[in-house]
Amino acid sequence: MSTERESMEFDVVIVGAGPAGLSTACRLMQIAQQQEQEISVVVLEKGSEVGAHILSGAVIEPKAINELFPNWKEMGAPLNTAVTEDDMYLFTKEDGALKIPSLFVPKPMHNDGNYVASLGNLTRWLGEQAENLGVEIFPGFAAAEILYNEDGSIKGVATGDMGLDENGEAKDSYEPGMELHAKYTVFAEGCRGHLGKQLINKFELNKGCSPQHYGIGLKELWEVEPGKHKPGRVLHGTGWPLNQSKSTGGSFLYHLENNQVVVGLIIDLNYSNPHLSTFDEFQRFKQHPLVAKQLEGGKRISYGARAISKGGLNSLPRMTMPGAVLVGCDAGTLNFSKIKGTHTAMKSGMIAAETLAKELAKGDKRDIEPKAFENNFKQSWVYEELERDSNFGPAMHKFGLYGGAAFNFVDQNLFGGKLPLKLTDDTPDHATLKRADSCRPIDYPKPDGKISFDKPSSVFLSATNHEENQPVHLQLADSSIPIKENLPKYAEPAQRYCPVGVYEVIVKDDIPSFQINSQNCIHCKTCDIKDPAQNITWVTPEGGGGPNYPNM
Repeated sequence: MSTERESMEFDVVIVGAGPAGLSTACRLMQIAQQQEQEISVVVLEKGSEVGAHILSGAVIEPKAINELFPNWKEMGAPLNTAVTEDDMYLFTKEDGALKIPSLFVPKPMHNDGNYVASLGNLTRWLGEQAENLGVEIFPGFAAAEILYNEDGSIKGVATGDMGLDENGEAKDSYEPGMELHAKYTVFAEGCRGHLGKQLINKFELNKGCSPQHYGIGLKELWEVEPGKHKPGRVLHGTGWPLNQSKSTGGSFLYHLENNQVVVGLIIDLNYSNPHLSTFDEFQRFKQHPLVAKQLEGGKRISYGARAISKGGLNSLPRMTMPGAVLVGCDAGTLNFSKIKGTHTAMKSGMIAAETLAKELAKGDKRDIEPKAFENNFKQSWVYEELERDSNFGPAMHKFGLYGGAAFNFVDQNLFGGKLPLKLTDDTPDHATLKRADSCRPIDYPKPDGKISFDKPSSVFLSATNHEENQPVHLQLADSSIPIKENLPKYAEPAQRYCPVGVYEVIVKDDIPSFQINSQNCIHCKTCDIKDPAQNITWVTPEGGGGPNYPNM
């Protein structure tokens, strides 16, 4: 059986068919057509189809799409529901909430002119536009390895081998991966990308930056009773239930079209109580009367979760290296203070495209490292946004819910984000857990099967699937750490920070063991981020594996 890999040559290889990667592809081909310049572009997507792994709130600010496709309405972009109501609540307790007057809501959080939409559907539409422009898209192919030239510059990527068993041996269905070589490779993997993480470490892209900070966003799609549906209604909240464990984050409930509502909870991953269960916090949140009354009598359609980059400008790494550019979430370009960031991720990809097109036009005289991207990025409105809101996250981390909110109101509403005080947060999220015996255990209510649910039924709704008998893609550097260190110190928090029950501690004859149910993994990357020993590394499974979200 041959293990020799075939190779293909392109001008630009893009890893990830999300909003940033597809915006890069579309803009490259637009420039190629405008300037009668031949540019070959291919996009690799690990999901079974474009949009299968996309999950976001989402309220879309149309700034970037206006630039990319000015006639997007005529082209049928799925932005059909303009924001009609925009409310912010402070959830004070399990049955109490205060509506915050618009005057006291930080300006970046206002949603006038924005749209409630499925980011998955918008991504599918972007994929169609990319293909219409001549981009090749390979769904179901995971970029598993970075390829290097002899001089250390990036040569491209290789897709993962297919048909390996759990021991890494070839099965009858074995097919070796394929190498894709390029003049430039664009990494747009989304939050905590497997290859992006390697690049940041190898090229020290985050030197001099604060650590990247993250949240986990948990979301459900519901079909509600027509009488309860208000297309374009946006509800954001903060406080309960996270305030009970002195954690921070926020919640959302958006009314889409066709009697559909999305509800979600974002939990900052700098929380300290190891007893916190991300899944159960979300299920508990939905029982708040303000939320439950909108869901009662409805039907849950889908469930999913995804990590979110939220460090902002302070955590923004260098985004270029020899032969490659890092864009989108993994580059930290999301403006989390707006509770939205699709527009900034898209724009970072568009800037990369404009930079690379100019370099490719130089032929052999092009710069191997497209350093002009950094300056072009700093001259854009994305950088201006990130700079204006750079204190948002650190303020919430340093001062907590109320102090952080007060600081951000002053900074944003009174000083326009230009308060002459720059905050930083240099403690990485994995280092914030306290010992389990020093924290209060959390008693979560049992699911009622109507508003709140259990993990198995939720995983089922994510349509997650991985080919059986393949190598485990959740790798432990030291298999003894979960039981030897994490269990006595932190009651092994992987059992609770994972939103789908991938990790379990099984006790048999009074002897505990650590079990990894990798087939349940929805690729949220929380374990890679929050494990206190940094012992878990998420790597790509076979292409096509993971969740298959409908219109999340």
